[in-house]
Amino acid sequence: MVHHSRRESFSDMAGSVVCPDTDLLWPFGKLDGLDRDEIRETAYEIFFAACRSSPGFGGRTALTFYSKHNGGDNQGDGAGGGSGSGFGSVGRKEVVTTPTSRVKRALGLKMLKRSPSRRMSTTIGTALGAKSAPSSPGNGNMGGGGGSSLHISQGAGFLTVPPSRPRRPLTSAEIMRQQMKVTEQGDTRLRKTLTRTLVGQTGRGAETIILPLELLRHVKTSEFGDAHEYQIWQRRQLKVLEAGLLLHPSIPLDKTNNFAMRLREIIRQSETKPIDTGKASETMSTLCNVVVSLACRNNTNQGDVCHWADGYPLNIHLYVALLQSIFDIRDETLVLDEIDELLELMKKTWSMLGITRPVHNLCFTWVLFHQYIVTSQMEPDLLGASHAMLAEVANDAKKSDREALYVKLLTSTLASMQGWTEKRLLSYHDYFQRGNVGLIENLLPLALSSSKIVGEDVTISQGSSQEKGDVKLVDSSGDRVDYYIRASIKNSFSKVIENMKEKTAATEEGEEAAKMLLELAKETEELALRERECFSPILKRWYSVAAGVASVSLHQCYGSILMQYLAGRSTITKETVEVLQTAGKLEKVLVQMVAEESEECDDGGKGLVREMVPYEVDSIILRLLKEWTEEKLKTVHECLSRAKETETWNPKSKSEPYAQSAGELMKLAKDAIDEFFEIPIGITEDLVHDLAEGLEQLFQEYTTFVASCGSKQSYIPTLPPLTRCNRDSKFVKLWKKATPCTASGEDLTNLSGGAPVICDGNHPRPSTSRGTQRLYIRLNTLHFLSSQLHSLNKALSLNPKVLPAARKRYRERTNSSSYFDFTQAGIETACQHVSEVAAYRLIFLDSYSVFYESLYTGDVANARIKPALRILKQNLTLMTAILADRAQALAMREVMKASFEVVLTVLLAGGHSRVFYRSDHELIEEDFESLKKVYCTCGEGLIPEEVVDREGETVEGVIQLMSQPTEQLMEDFSIVTCESSGIGLVGTGQKLPMPPTTGRWNRSDPNTILRVLCYRDDRVANQFLKKSFQLGKRR
Repeated sequence: MVHHSRRESFSDMAGSVVCPDTDLLWPFGKLDGLDRDEIRETAYEIFFAACRSSPGFGGRTALTFYSKHNGGDNQGDGAGGGSGSGFGSVGRKEVVTTPTSRVKRALGLKMLKRSPSRRMSTTIGTALGAKSAPSSPGNGNMGGGGGSSLHISQGAGFLTVPPSRPRRPLTSAEIMRQQMKVTEQGDTRLRKTLTRTLVGQTGRGAETIILPLELLRHVKTSEFGDAHEYQIWQRRQLKVLEAGLLLHPSIPLDKTNNFAMRLREIIRQSETKPIDTGKASETMSTLCNVVVSLACRNNTNQGDVCHWADGYPLNIHLYVALLQSIFDIRDETLVLDEIDELLELMKKTWSMLGITRPVHNLCFTWVLFHQYIVTSQMEPDLLGASHAMLAEVANDAKKSDREALYVKLLTSTLASMQGWTEKRLLSYHDYFQRGNVGLIENLLPLALSSSKIVGEDVTISQGSSQEKGDVKLVDSSGDRVDYYIRASIKNSFSKVIENMKEKTAATEEGEEAAKMLLELAKETEELALRERECFSPILKRWYSVAAGVASVSLHQCYGSILMQYLAGRSTITKETVEVLQTAGKLEKVLVQMVAEESEECDDGGKGLVREMVPYEVDSIILRLLKEWTEEKLKTVHECLSRAKETETWNPKSKSEPYAQSAGELMKLAKDAIDEFFEIPIGITEDLVHDLAEGLEQLFQEYTTFVASCGSKQSYIPTLPPLTRCNRDSKFVKLWKKATPCTASGEDLTNLSGGAPVICDGNHPRPSTSRGTQRLYIRLNTLHFLSSQLHSLNKALSLNPKVLPAARKRYRERTNSSSYFDFTQAGIETACQHVSEVAAYRLIFLDSYSVFYESLYTGDVANARIKPALRILKQNLTLMTAILADRAQALAMREVMKASFEVVLTVLLAGGHSRVFYRSDHELIEEDFESLKKVYCTCGEGLIPEEVVDREGETVEGVIQLMSQPTEQLMEDFSIVTCESSGIGLVGTGQKLPMPPTTGRWNRSDPNTILRVLCYRDDRVANQFLKKSFQLGKRR
């Protein structure tokens, strides 16, 4: 027998879970051992046996017709065509000439409307080969030939009728034989066997016949072309018995059943050679005994019913094979017009197969559905017919007397149908395009009906619907459609993502990732428009807000990808902003779609809109901008922290005479501001101030760091105790004996470890130490910082991208001249402080040997200021060479003040090595004028002469005190002391109070006058000091 490729074995279907050439699950269980052709042939045998008493299937007439002669004496009834089943007047009653199918009308199927001669038996005298079977329906032809000629009844292989004999319509029996693809030889053998077997038993029920056993008993090897063909046939009958009695019995079988064990043994023996079926065969006798015993178990209440083909899933496989015969083998998308008669005949097999009306409805529903799929979904009417049958299934499912097998079949069948339909509906964007989108109209009702039945079945399975506490698990149609839309949108969106996946993954942190997001936004909008144009008009019939739900789903899908893209991104870039702005535009489009499609909703679509969690693009941009600002400020702060640890205050070059850290700091700040304005968003004054405030805090901290260089007090020497200067003291005598020094000393070094002061003829070297020079670099750094702040402020305040402020406190702040006013004020204070410290260090430390240590030591005439001035000029020249132009004036002024201060210290707190005569004031005044002249002439007017004069007034006042007579000094001291202490005039015997040392020396300060007296080498002064304050002599 020829095997066809169109349909594979049912056992293969069950074993592979899905039906061949489809992705539809096979719901009727696995059947081992029997292939599709064997199932089909067995089904036909059962069908024929069940219908044997029906017109056209048996009787004496049939036996006469199938004589070994060629049937030329058929009394002119037109027999000989097709299967040769023209049974006189009886056979002609089954001829369908004008079919009007009630079933097709009920299922919405079209009538074929072919001419009455469409299904006619032919009397062409050409033998077509009795053994050839039609090809599968999918091939559209039969046997090995092509064209409609091959659809001629194949009974011609047994009957030769003159060509002039008229043709007649086919009987239902002939149609069924053709549809089941049974050869004439097999059909003839079956008819003869049943006739011989059941002679006189016309009224015997088909369910009392064990058909395979009867066929084995009565069919002989001689009826086959060869022994091998017979062996194949015999093996099929034994496998059917094995499946029905051993593998899938309707009544559970005990594993130790002796009959079953014996039957298995006989079946195993048949695998090597055919069993002897003769009357005298012991094997055949045993076979009959065990088969009857197994088939008739527990028949107490069922009479002679034999259970050999009613076990699941064998019975369903057989019955489905019968139902599939209703499709025209020449065009399998069409259902035969004779379906009513064929289904009525199939009903006769129910008792043999254990089929009930609900089971029939369920199988018929699935067969229609399956046929729609295997015919490439070309005929929507088949899907509609399956949907119509679901109404019957729904009614059956509600009945309370359902059998366990039916419940099992119902669940698996609906799961198969629902699984296939929902696979497409859950991804309808993939399965349906503009050309076939209308198929959704046919598929969706079936899916909803299946879903509803499944839901109701679950509820019923939980108990009686009247019981309290039942849980209704039925989804409404709207809920299901909502589910389909969301799932399909998500799947379609995922496909778009997959297309970009590799590229996106490879460049996730780069510029390409943003391009992918921009492209994805475009694709998302196109998907939304296609949904609204193609799918939503259809889906709205079941769900009014279909387009709105699709837009919501797309909004959620894109939002998820957007959040992934933004996750962990603290840097805002042009690309990121563009992505966010594009996302905002997409969001507006989707929200508008939801609003337009939700006008008819009770809530106006508010529920759907609430599902759309806003992208909050503006908030995200501000957040990213804030994080970006914090990151930039953090970078600047890290630079500041490094500077505190590593800054050496050495300039990078002569052209950049400031600290390297300052250059790095200001470059980072400038870059941050430049990048800030490159961000393609609306920059408001609020945002500018946020950045400026953060930078200003760092600048203030850096300014404080630069100014952290100590204080001038650390360089001012400790004032020696006041003593009275006695004439011709031991020190003076020793000093006079010593040789006067022509220089201030060769080995004098500043206390900081700086370069020694070397007087080499007329080329003295500067005494400025490294530490003092580093203070100059600090001062340069502060001025560099100040100039850079002006530039940064200009960049912030004059940028045309800046929008008006949104916060009032910033509007008030904008009236200020600069964003960095506080820092500028701090820089001014820091410059003053550093200049002062540098000046006191230069004079009191670096120039210690030529000023405080040697000036006027021993004898004024021999320790004049000229050597110190030469060193001072060199130091000032070096200072102006190092300092930036803007820093020189302040630094020079502070050096001047420090040098004036050191002169006062020498004159008023010079220690035991200094004494002054009244006559010395002229030399000292001359020296001071020389010192003032240095500042007036140095640096091309860095310090105006009037400033020098004003700063020198204090020193000049002290020099004037030194020029006064001792008596005058004593008198002035007494008056000033009394006035300052508030005691008035000093009475007889009353002592003057010791005036405090304030350090603010001037000619009207009592402590200053007292110190002039202490350093006056005069007997009167000595006596006054001894008497008034008991000051000790110098040692």
